[in-house]
Amino acid sequence: MLRINDIRKDFPILDQEVFGHRLVYLDNAATMQMPEPVLQAIVHHYRNDNANVHRGIHALSERSTRALEDARERVRSFINARSSDEIVFTSGTTASLNMIASAVVSNLRPESAVVTTMMEHHANFVPWQQACEHTGHPFLVAPLDEHGDLDLQALEGIFAENDVALITVTHVSNVLGTVNPVARIVALAHKWNALAVVDAAQSIRHEAVDVQAIDCDFLAFSGHKMGGPTGIGVLYGKLELLEKLDPVQFGGEMVDNVRLAGTTFAPPPLCFEPGTPNYVGAIGLAAAVDYLEALGLEDVRSREKQLTRYAEDVLHEISGLHIIGMPAARAGCISFTVEGVHPFDLATMVDKLGIALRSGNQCAQPLLYEAYGIGNITRMSPAFYNTFDEIDTAVSGLRRVIELLRLAV
Repeated sequence: MLRINDIRKDFPILDQEVFGHRLVYLDNAATMQMPEPVLQAIVHHYRNDNANVHRGIHALSERSTRALEDARERVRSFINARSSDEIVFTSGTTASLNMIASAVVSNLRPESAVVTTMMEHHANFVPWQQACEHTGHPFLVAPLDEHGDLDLQALEGIFAENDVALITVTHVSNVLGTVNPVARIVALAHKWNALAVVDAAQSIRHEAVDVQAIDCDFLAFSGHKMGGPTGIGVLYGKLELLEKLDPVQFGGEMVDNVRLAGTTFAPPPLCFEPGTPNYVGAIGLAAAVDYLEALGLEDVRSREKQLTRYAEDVLHEISGLHIIGMPAARAGCISFTVEGVHPFDLATMVDKLGIALRSGNQCAQPLLYEAYGIGNITRMSPAFYNTFDEIDTAVSGLRRVIELLRLAV
């Protein structure tokens, strides 16, 4: 069982006042706060070991290189990849998905389709859409059912009626919180000889992410969603697939031999990491993995599910508040609208009470505009370090602000 009072001491940022009120931070789907052990790992490296990696033979460079490659192995273990060569460090989920879209789509079977879903974040929608526009591959979007779950029957129909070469799907929706059955979706793709890509940005903290169990071909996630630094992310790819892909960015570090007549490249993962990598970010990411595993991943996930269920229950009690979607399994966030109240006004005013929520389209315009006919929503997303009292405080603040805004109309 998690000792929440002790855990919160690792997050001093939570112990502050905003506009004279104790901070209630419920925007963890955007960025989770960083615990002290991760901060300390980063500071320790800069104070003691910092030097550029791989190319140096002096002591500091060798220590930095070892720390980077240890971090790669740490991430491999965390997601249960077969080899650390399957772990490519990037600047985040968006960069990972852009990289794989650029590298893969042009090599797909001619005229074959790329499939995504209506619930995707723009980072797992726009790169594929643009790649398909440039290559002429059809770009198909699988619908949702009335509850906010992926319509699996419709998805199976898409595979049966089209030559699909690749599907890319989020593990957990950043708006609905829908938990997709990614292993089942991957199995469907492989049945039709298609590749499967998983966006694990939202699931990396909430769900078990085991790439061998899922059997996905590629998977992407970001460090800042799980207590690591910003600017560091991971692209996992099956090694036999990475070895077939051409690099999409070029420079130092990723080459083997450079001659006037041409260039050969290093094997994966280095051929996909041009220039000086964010090695300190990778070290911080490894420290975040250590931190979460020391707490107990199952305990973290269980705590967050309890908080999310509780938040859903108490939000339902607010008159005129409508939660978006009622999926069979929800993780990490709840999004809602309030009759007669604009989400921007709502989030702005509860901020004056020290309550951090997110408002806007959540980088999911196809989902909101086309599936639900909504422009913007408000989102609450707890993390394991949050308390039930904080959710009560947030709901009380929402009630107060909603009443004020309705009176002002």
